[in-house]
Amino acid sequence: MNLQSYFPVTLSNHWLSPSQYQLSPSLLSWLLDQRSLTARLKEHCQNFRVELLGQHVEVCRDEESNSIIVVGEQVLVREVLLYCDDTPQVFARSLLPLTSLTGSEQVLANLGTQSLGQVLFNNPSLERQAIEVAEFDANSTVAVLANNLQLNFTDNLWGRRSVFILENKPLMVAEVFLPQSFAYQPIQSINNANKALENKNAK
Repeated sequence: MNLQSYFPVTLSNHWLSPSQYQLSPSLLSWLLDQRSLTARLKEHCQNFRVELLGQHVEVCRDEESNSIIVVGEQVLVREVLLYCDDTPQVFARSLLPLTSLTGSEQVLANLGTQSLGQVLFNNPSLERQAIEVAEFDANSTVAVLANNLQLNFTDNLWGRRSVFILENKPLMVAEVFLPQSFAYQPIQSINNANKALENKNAK
């Protein structure tokens, strides 16, 4: 399957404060987690990898803009899938203003299959602004992607986005949890799976 043919997926939606929704504790624990999503996913699997769907430069659209990254600003768009043990867990779309890709941050334009989150959270200057969340129904582009990945889309998907400030330079990261994501599993089920993984690794 040539996944690069789906690029750009885009994420057209209304992003709101998490307080506007009533969500399960398990889902909220993933949506509102301030830590690196890459690091958390690695805790739940043996093999983590990133697949680059594509990246290109475009102008920031109204539905993705905010007070920091404004409409019409040139941004580098990067879309990836995050896999745990060959199961697609997360679709991520990042907007990196070209004005932010200067100095040492130029490396962010050439990450390839390296995790953006891993690079960001290794920088002590990183600041994360408020997390916003959104719901994606069966007609959304990310749901179409999930179906093409044969992930058995049955319920609406949930995602989050936030602006990161790295060395006083902003960038935006949006992450949508795909149908088989750990985010939709009861906390107890995840804990049991983690114990089984730990026992397997201990042998």
